[in-house]
Amino acid sequence: MARLSSTTREQLPNSAFAYVDTLGRRKLPIHDEARVRNALARFNRVVFEDERARERARARLLNAAKKYRIVPVGFITGQLQSEREIGELRSKDAVQLPSGFLTMLMTDVEGSTALVQRLGDRYGELINDVRTILRDAALETLGQVVETRADEFFAVFERPRSALDAAVTIQRRLRQRSWADDLDVLVRVGIHSGYPTINDANYIGMAVHTTARVCEAAHGGQILVSGDTRQATKGMPADGLRFRSLGDHRLRGLPNAVPLFQVTAKGLPSRFPQPRTSSRRVSCAEAVAGARGLPPDGPGSHGLTRSLS
Repeated sequence: MARLSSTTREQLPNSAFAYVDTLGRRKLPIHDEARVRNALARFNRVVFEDERARERARARLLNAAKKYRIVPVGFITGQLQSEREIGELRSKDAVQLPSGFLTMLMTDVEGSTALVQRLGDRYGELINDVRTILRDAALETLGQVVETRADEFFAVFERPRSALDAAVTIQRRLRQRSWADDLDVLVRVGIHSGYPTINDANYIGMAVHTTARVCEAAHGGQILVSGDTRQATKGMPADGLRFRSLGDHRLRGLPNAVPLFQVTAKGLPSRFPQPRTSSRRVSCAEAVAGARGLPPDGPGSHGLTRSLS
């Protein structure tokens, strides 16, 4: 295959390359069948800036292969082997999960199915960007990422306030971000504090179930915390955070009603429909104040909660 001349290369648009780094350097040309086959063979020899960039380039390359009706069996086999090796290395070097009293944060993307239908193959790029925001916010506030799967995210924090700071950071960054097709990407956040049990590099137990149900009750853009988390943060500096009592709610599968609070902070929306629960017991304070007059939604379904059922 003839090497691309510098003139020809400069005339190609960025879309003709599987990978364009943050400095504008373009690699793995994919503008014709021969170049796609060559890119498939050379993919594992390219040094990417991070895993997100690698995943994006791989998606673009596979789309190009599909366009030219190339079945990249060898490429896919090689990628699976590479991922297995990476997984083995990660498991060997895995960081010890914290134990004891922890504050757990779970999120999922509201309306993810509709986003997939609208964006098609471009949804992969969007969810990678969302994951980066979630992961960075958790790590910056001294949290530990436990699991990322599909549009779901799970992190734990040894300090309750750190989980709240992470949640507020997540919502602010999502609101500040410009998304493809001017979409609104909304994430619901649920937080609960308790004593989860460590099991095979993850957590199990009622504390995990409760966190998932609190997340399930939230709306996109909203942060809900349980009464246990609210109690755990008493005496800590407020720093602009406020808790709005939403009363006690029956959450799917849990034996007792759970007090829910909405976290409010500067720059975040404050008005939402009632939590997405099948039934609720109105608190005395709310009864005095009167309902907000917004229609309740039906019970939602969080992917992690399905796996925990």
